[in-house]
Amino acid sequence: MRKFGLIGYPLGHSWSKDYWTEFFQQEQLKDHDYLHFELPTIDYLPEILRENKDLVGLNVTIPYKVSVLEYCDMLSPAAEAIGAVNTLWRTDEGLIGYNTDASGFQKSIRPFLQPKHEHALVFGTGGSALAIAYILKNIGINVHFVSRMPLGQGKLAYKDINAAVLNSCKLIVNCTPLGMAPNSDRFPDIPYHLITPEHLVVDLIYNPVKTLFLQKAEEQGATILNGKDMLHFQAQSSWNCWNGEEVFWK
Repeated sequence: MRKFGLIGYPLGHSWSKDYWTEFFQQEQLKDHDYLHFELPTIDYLPEILRENKDLVGLNVTIPYKVSVLEYCDMLSPAAEAIGAVNTLWRTDEGLIGYNTDASGFQKSIRPFLQPKHEHALVFGTGGSALAIAYILKNIGINVHFVSRMPLGQGKLAYKDINAAVLNSCKLIVNCTPLGMAPNSDRFPDIPYHLITPEHLVVDLIYNPVKTLFLQKAEEQGATILNGKDMLHFQAQSSWNCWNGEEVFWK
């Protein structure tokens, strides 16, 4: 049996087990299984590894994409540059950490980007936000982080988002769990009436398919994109990692 899984907390929102179960069935991989490991703290990871000797690889989700770094024996160049990991491959030499969020996001957003997307607002400062910022900067888009308690130059609070900011930043990406099931009645507190048809608004959340954040942006005529395609693209890269086929992605 080859086991794979997801670590995070909580995991009730995740479609990962359904995705991988269907994938294994389609590929007729009867000796493969995918499990959810809901960990109260990342400190439980060594125990999971000890108790599951046939565990080949793991996906990592909120809130452990940064804290899992201390358990990695090696990092891909992208994971090291980003400072976050969402995929672990267990080898004889130890755990290798990858960041397939980065490549998954780039593939999903590429068809939607236009020259007007010179500046981006990235909501959140966690592991997902770091991966998204890494990609946007690499393709020449200026990134402005937005959080509840901004620290450092160039970082904004939600209350700082006004007409001037939104006029400059035509790309908005939500990397926070606000609006994720089962708390789908929540959304980032921004002036949605200032969003226009010129904006591309992205939510990394895929459950629900259309968060209130996306609904409110769509009502203003914005182009919207959820995290479903990104999920699929990063999963494909994770599979390559687990089978030793992924070239270290830069």
